[in-house]
Amino acid sequence: MKETRLGEFEEVMLLLVGILGEDAYAFKIAEEYETQSGRATSIGAAHSTLDRLEAKGFLKSEMGNATAERGGRRKRIFTITALGKRVLKESRDFRMSLWSQYPAFADKLNYLGAF
Repeated sequence: MKETRLGEFEEVMLLLVGILGEDAYAFKIAEEYETQSGRATSIGAAHSTLDRLEAKGFLKSEMGNATAERGGRRKRIFTITALGKRVLKESRDFRMSLWSQYPAFADKLNYLGAF
């Protein structure tokens, strides 16, 4: 059976693939990670994480068209699979459940209609 849990970095990378849509290729994902988090990541870390997410069945990839701006090289474009979407939803639901139980935030979350 495939692993269905996500580490924090994996979860963020999976979310970024969804956010970027057709622009979800490793360099752009790593760049967006830095923009969103304020922390740098190496292209190697992005590639290995994306490969791992694909091996788990959470992502699929296809080679895009070659472009002159990339010297004729093609981009590997990632998309989230149905399983990936399900795992993201489960992860979000689990975290929100925990946040709703934390007394310092529970009332605010309930007031805001999160639950």
